[in-house]
Amino acid sequence: MATTDANLATHVETLRREIERHDRLYHVLDSPEIPDTGYDRLIRELRQIEGEHPELVTPESPTQRVGAQPADGFQQVTHRLPMLSLGNAFNDDELLAWHARVSNILERDDFEMMCELKYDGLAVALTYERGNLVRGATRGNGSVGEDVTSNLRTIKSIPMRLNPDLAPELIEVRGEVYFPRSKFVAFNIQREAEGLPVYANPRNTAAGSLRQLDPRMTAERPLDIFVYSIGASVGLPDIKSQSEGLDYLDSLGFRSNANNFLAKSISQAANYYRSWIENVESLDYACDGVVIKVNRLDYQNHLGNVGREPRWAIAYKFPAMQEETVLEDIKFNVGRTGRINPYAILKPVLIGGATIERATLHNEDYIVEKDLRVGDRIVVERAGEVIPQVVKALPKYRDGEPAKFKMIEECPSCENKLVRREGEAASFCVNSACPAQLVRLIEHFVSKGAMDIEGLGVKQGEALIDQGFIKDVGDIYLLKNHRENILEMERMAEKSVTNLIAAIEKSKEQPFIRVLVSLGIDLVGTEVATLLARNKGTLDALKSADADELSAIPGIGPKIAHSVVDFFADESNVAVVEKLKDAGLQMEQTIDESANLEQTLEGRRFVVTGRLRNFSRSDIESRIKELGGAVSGSVSKRTDFLVVGQDAGSKLVDAHNLGIRVWSEKKFQMMAG
Repeated sequence: MATTDANLATHVETLRREIERHDRLYHVLDSPEIPDTGYDRLIRELRQIEGEHPELVTPESPTQRVGAQPADGFQQVTHRLPMLSLGNAFNDDELLAWHARVSNILERDDFEMMCELKYDGLAVALTYERGNLVRGATRGNGSVGEDVTSNLRTIKSIPMRLNPDLAPELIEVRGEVYFPRSKFVAFNIQREAEGLPVYANPRNTAAGSLRQLDPRMTAERPLDIFVYSIGASVGLPDIKSQSEGLDYLDSLGFRSNANNFLAKSISQAANYYRSWIENVESLDYACDGVVIKVNRLDYQNHLGNVGREPRWAIAYKFPAMQEETVLEDIKFNVGRTGRINPYAILKPVLIGGATIERATLHNEDYIVEKDLRVGDRIVVERAGEVIPQVVKALPKYRDGEPAKFKMIEECPSCENKLVRREGEAASFCVNSACPAQLVRLIEHFVSKGAMDIEGLGVKQGEALIDQGFIKDVGDIYLLKNHRENILEMERMAEKSVTNLIAAIEKSKEQPFIRVLVSLGIDLVGTEVATLLARNKGTLDALKSADADELSAIPGIGPKIAHSVVDFFADESNVAVVEKLKDAGLQMEQTIDESANLEQTLEGRRFVVTGRLRNFSRSDIESRIKELGGAVSGSVSKRTDFLVVGQDAGSKLVDAHNLGIRVWSEKKFQMMAG
């Protein structure tokens, strides 16, 4: 639909409201009205308008769910009201004792109790001002948490804006972020297929996902949330009970748990608990008990707290699901970066309705610390977790003295000698031609931040490896010799093969820094590669340097230095590098012309944000530094210019509020030459 300049802002607001409505229908109410293609069409239209008119972007826009850039760290947030912990009950006697204490204080035993499933996730507090999400924080120590607003915005069941007719001036909503179990299993299956280490359980993965410095990483994990209470507020309607509060949160656009139950007596609460012991495996989220709360808020206030625990609530924990079985073998797989991941092969055992045959063993230290030996009788615990944990060995059942665990010394895929770096628990295969790593190494090698070769994706890479045309990344430059044979492969048309070979040839022009990045040396990204290139000058000089020499370079620590030395100590890596050198790649740093450039940006501080069309962010930041400018990760009063691409997000709003000058990518290109 054609939209005039006069009503563009109105149209954008209408689009946002429509997208928010569909987000709630899909992610909260589970009753979508339109297919995914229709939803994607709305998002694309909004992104296009905001890309062309960045002044219309607001932090609450649906496009900003993954709009923030990687953070340097997390700011601390002091909760307006403490996020208390809960006392625990582990049997009926302890539950009845809690009920008796509450009854004595209230001088009555006929009070209602709200029973809520106890999710095994990460507690967060969401703060809304005038209906807009302004901050999201972890529970932390209960008084102080971490600001993870950008990451929480990526969770689509968290509304960016509340129902405007019902939202108070200020409300803090408490909830639990979790990783759905079905999606967690699929997530791990995908990681295993990619040769990456699998995660042990949904709870820890959810917590780790919320603490990613790059919100785009969080967005790749399908996190969800249940809300369960209201914290600090201003202008809240008269709410008299926990059940009324949950209904109010639902009306604002949040999602509470449909399994909540209002018990009239302690026996009803106990029956609710017992019913879920039997049915917990039917849930699509980890659950380790039931939280029982006195329903009336005036009773809660009267009961108060003991230390950091409320008297008016208790967590009745489910018994852990443990079984004994036999550790039949210890095996290993290889991750994309060469990390060796040990795992246990178990005699099949039924735990919580699921047959368990494998368990993660994390790393060598984990196995040694628990003294796990093949043939041992062991205790395996599931406790609501998708991937079981080996709790301990039972040495009293050992027949004789089985051999102690000894970490393998060679890669199970390529038989190269493994490396365990000082201070790290994991062992690594550093062979760049290792078949288990090769597909992902190719993916990294051809990426935009490395050699930037279009047309060689994961599927094409796998097919070329299967046909024997690629045995290491150096063989990419020999594909032109197999042109006719490649054309006979499925989905390898004349035009696509021609374009691919042309892209490969063009990549030979990439500078030495990009070549260094492309090698996939652990811990060597663009910034580290830049330091190494400018200090050593050539690949031969870098290859012959020892760890002490590299550690002396400002910005290069011992871990990076040893990683580089280990890489070049491997003969197979040296062979690949020689192949790349023969292919004509740039193996030395060209004269650094930045010293002769006029320092036109000297004394100016820049922030770069948004998706850029023609440059990577590191390209622009490097240019700023070459011209004498400084680069910061966040907008403040000290910022002079904000360089924006599409989906600029909250930094653009901050810049407008502070009166900071905004440059488009085109404007920067013109001003910086």
